[in-house]
Amino acid sequence: MHTKPPLYKLLHLCVTKKSYFAHQSFILILTFICYTTFHMSRKPISIVKSVLHKTCPYNPESKDEFWCNWKPFDGNDWSQKLGSLEYAYLLAYAFFMFASGHLAERINLRYYLAIGMISSGLMTCCFGLGYFMSNHNFMFYLIVQTITGITQATGWPAVVTIMGNWFGKGRRGLIMGIWNSHTSFGNVIGSIIAGMFVSTAWGYSFVVPGLIMVFIGIVVWLIMIPYPEDIGLSSPDDQKSLVVDLKSSLDLNDDKGRVLKSHGSTKPLLPYHDRKSDKPISIWEALKIPNVIAYSFALFFAKLVSYTFLYWLPNYLNRVGQGMTPKMAGNLSTLFDIGGIFGGVLAGFASDIWLISSSKPSSSNGRSGTCAVMLILAAPMMFLYQYVAADQSYFSYFLLIICGLLVNGPYALITTAVSADLGSQNGKHDSRALATVTAIIDGTGSLGAALGPFLTGLIVPTGWSNVFVMLIIADLMALMATVFIILRNNHINRTDNLPHNRSVFSKFVSLDSLLSLKSLLILFSSLIFFCLLFFAIKMR
Repeated sequence: MHTKPPLYKLLHLCVTKKSYFAHQSFILILTFICYTTFHMSRKPISIVKSVLHKTCPYNPESKDEFWCNWKPFDGNDWSQKLGSLEYAYLLAYAFFMFASGHLAERINLRYYLAIGMISSGLMTCCFGLGYFMSNHNFMFYLIVQTITGITQATGWPAVVTIMGNWFGKGRRGLIMGIWNSHTSFGNVIGSIIAGMFVSTAWGYSFVVPGLIMVFIGIVVWLIMIPYPEDIGLSSPDDQKSLVVDLKSSLDLNDDKGRVLKSHGSTKPLLPYHDRKSDKPISIWEALKIPNVIAYSFALFFAKLVSYTFLYWLPNYLNRVGQGMTPKMAGNLSTLFDIGGIFGGVLAGFASDIWLISSSKPSSSNGRSGTCAVMLILAAPMMFLYQYVAADQSYFSYFLLIICGLLVNGPYALITTAVSADLGSQNGKHDSRALATVTAIIDGTGSLGAALGPFLTGLIVPTGWSNVFVMLIIADLMALMATVFIILRNNHINRTDNLPHNRSVFSKFVSLDSLLSLKSLLILFSSLIFFCLLFFAIKMR
């Protein structure tokens, strides 16, 4: 059993006291802040990109048309070089993610997360120091980005595992949907901080978020509690509910803290579970868990779309918007992230409602069905947005929020609730499979996240409309993966032959009828129509 964090006594006295709910709330807030800083430190490069290479005013004293740009991003290959930086970061992040989940199950999560945050913050600072040192060596920035990708990969398996350890399955979609808004909050905060310095001294756009991340990493080292069992509490699923009533209190005075006091009575809480008896699973065993591979492919394409917006949206707005400055473009790009906040919460809430009304919640059709609906709607919304983005009208702003909602909703749901569900559905490995399953799904998704910005860097010189073609195709590929999951789950349900206890949802709309061959043909015919319409307009 792992030891309590150094400042737990102070934390227990001032914050958590004796309430299980207070402990859960504390973990929710602390992990939220942790991953907010991870995304905060990723955002600056998308903002600074606009000043690393920009259209230079005429200078009679210089024959170089790129005289005002930051070397080595001052040539005609600027987009490829910037794309390579993002690709190096995301590729390192993706590949190390697989190893990260394996390590997270075997190392104290408090140490693992804290070291990852501190090292990631320091590497973010290093990129900014290149400005102050007047470093124009491309390899310097490439190496820094690669190491940053490796250090950032420590975060996601750790925080998702900690959340899964503290929160049960009852309302996991909603809780993790709200919690996963840290992604968009981090992007917004990162955009604001980077925008403050981008036009004056862009090095601070990296140094300030990096120092904040180092500080939070030290806080994690001092007060993070990875498992309820570390302080003598039982797991949330053993509690039979998501949270314990606020009136319940826990006496933590004995060695293992397994005594519950309520209204003056003292009784054993629940049988103590020794986490050491659980053996970590291998990557191969995790891959054999149903739907892990399918969801990994779905996230590959969903994250490709999301990260392309993350890294290239400010640059796109700066290019197509009349009189749009880099700072204005950075601030406007936060509308996409604001939409992502609502998308994650909506996706989690809708999937929970669907699961609660389902006759067989274990089939996970609530999660995959929610993803499919949002992915269907995302394609035409992206199609429309590219034609109104340059207008800078209220409608274009609204459409950007809707795109963020529909693009980030499935991405948020798969990386949080779906990963936690799959990682804990196998009773034999409940407490030790979460990190590995999370790492496999998010690692595969991160390969897509690496591919999207890289392809964008290659496609941008041919026109932004071609970038949107790529994004729509990727969205449809993610949709195909989720439809496969739904059909597979329906086949399992029919095989189990459970005609009784029909869901509330099925009284109004039959999921089988929605996913019949005829309905699927209509669906894909509509999507093909949108693609043909897009190319027809483009040819004109």
